[in-house]
Amino acid sequence: MTADAHKETLGFQTEAKQLLHLMIHSLYSNQEVFLRELISNASDAIDKLRFESLNNEALLEGEGDYAIRVEVDKEAKTITIADNGIGMNRQDVIEHLGTIAKSGTAAFLEQLSGDQKKDSQLIGQFGVGFYSSFIVAERVEVLSRKAGEPVEAGVHWESSGEDAFSVEDVEKAGRGTTIILHLKSDCEEFADDWRVRSVIKKYSDHISVPVMMEKPAAPVAGEEGDEEGEQKAEEAAPEFEAVNEATAMWTRSRSEVSDEEYREFYKHVSHDFDDPMTWSHNRVEGKLEYTSLLYIPARAPFDLYNREMVRGLKLYVQRTFIMDDAEQFLPLYLRFVKGVVDSNDLSLNVSREILQQDPQVDAMRSALTKRVLDMLEKMAKKEPEQYQAFWDQFGEVLKEGPAEDFSNREKIAGLMRFSTTHTDSEAQDQGLAAYVERMQEGQDKIYYVVAENFKTAKSSPHLEVFRKKGIEVLLLSDRIDDWFMNQMQEFDGKSFQDVARGELDLGEEEKEAQEKLKQESEALVERLQSALQAQVQEVRATSRLTDSPACLVVGDYDMGAQMRRMLEAAGQEVPESKPILEVNPTHPLLEKLDAEADEDRFADLASIIFDQASLAEGGTLEDPAAYVARLNKLLLELAG
Repeated sequence: MTADAHKETLGFQTEAKQLLHLMIHSLYSNQEVFLRELISNASDAIDKLRFESLNNEALLEGEGDYAIRVEVDKEAKTITIADNGIGMNRQDVIEHLGTIAKSGTAAFLEQLSGDQKKDSQLIGQFGVGFYSSFIVAERVEVLSRKAGEPVEAGVHWESSGEDAFSVEDVEKAGRGTTIILHLKSDCEEFADDWRVRSVIKKYSDHISVPVMMEKPAAPVAGEEGDEEGEQKAEEAAPEFEAVNEATAMWTRSRSEVSDEEYREFYKHVSHDFDDPMTWSHNRVEGKLEYTSLLYIPARAPFDLYNREMVRGLKLYVQRTFIMDDAEQFLPLYLRFVKGVVDSNDLSLNVSREILQQDPQVDAMRSALTKRVLDMLEKMAKKEPEQYQAFWDQFGEVLKEGPAEDFSNREKIAGLMRFSTTHTDSEAQDQGLAAYVERMQEGQDKIYYVVAENFKTAKSSPHLEVFRKKGIEVLLLSDRIDDWFMNQMQEFDGKSFQDVARGELDLGEEEKEAQEKLKQESEALVERLQSALQAQVQEVRATSRLTDSPACLVVGDYDMGAQMRRMLEAAGQEVPESKPILEVNPTHPLLEKLDAEADEDRFADLASIIFDQASLAEGGTLEDPAAYVARLNKLLLELAG
């Protein structure tokens, strides 16, 4: 800190420093996005003041005309973006410009690989806002004063974006924020009036606040070479004109808005650098009156799986901005949806607490949720390749839906995509409707298996009888799958059946074969039950296996193996339960075991079979060293 009490030099937060380093040193192919970000921030600051002034008109300080002003100076090599919005005080400036308050920032930065193309896409997802200034500027100054505070409460912030920034108290006549960018030598094109106008038209035409630039000076009448005329032109006060349309885009008719405008508006509300995958613009009239513009992003944000992530739609009431992240209008499993909702019915002084209790909000939430699901359903039918791209990005989050949204459970189930034995491919591209169409005559269940990864699921011994009979099975390996399937009771009147849970019922013929096998192997099962009583709940003969000697299943009401492992890894207490060992008495290994007279050797072989069944389902052994010792002993005996 310097000696002057009103001026201090502070270091950037570690995450902010890393992000700034990327801004300064990354070779961005699209440098002009900085202007979109800064104008978007200025628009948000004006929206916030407009809202705050509803309850406190004094904040306007007698000036109610909102505008963003952009000025360029070719000689000084600067571009200035000024707004008359809410402004910042000293503490705000230090917090907002010196730190990144987003949760998950450190995790995001860990994902950066050093590959500039990939990193720039990630940075685009993160939304860098003010920090994008350093893409084009070698030094940035910020002058700001919070609305309603005295002229002396202005603050001056300055940094070259390396390690530190300075903050100083200054006098500032007008409220709001002014940002001055001192451009890098290779970015001086942004001090050119025409270039900046074209960027504003491209990215910020939809901003509902006028973005003003100085009118090109018109020549003053006089004789050619008339110095007095030229001097008058120089002395005339500059006139400013709006460069953008300055109307809230969502209020316009769909036929008036181009696809390009929709895409640019998405980038404004989401701070994403990529185009959206699709969108839906809708006006509702009748009992409720509101307009919604909802977007599905093309790429999942870095913090998608953080259920505490900042989410929600921008809420406006009668075109007046109310809040940024109104999460009450969509359920948590649709947290990736971005956009705007503008209501004619809600009160202007609505708060988050009121939103949680308002029946009108519940009705809008229900309608907006249905609209998003309909949008996805339409995409799945008409553009299956695009829907597959959506599923690859957001499928796991959509699987949270059946538990959260009971009324739309069947609709959500229809949007699910799975790997199945029909294709034996890792791609999750098979829907439940297609599975039901392919079901065999008399089949009344949808079968699935859950495993740690796709290869384990595909090679599961539980599938052997299904492959033999040509019955399709869903191959599930996402972390959420065991929990998710417990929420899915049925689809199209067909119940779901875990092939690794309880006894299988594959018809009368199979029942008879099972009963015969049970009688023939009674003695072997009893010996195995005695040898493995500490590890298993029960041993039983099964006809479900054709190539494997044994497999593990769980009881009808026991927790699945994947869910158990996940909870244990998270340090959760898990109720004790032992698996059921099902054996294939016709397998050569079991026939050899049945003929073994030495009980100690029988116990060792039984333990090896149990451990192998555990490994085949993706489990871990309680005592790997004992397993290796038994196996080595067996190999030596065979070699001898």
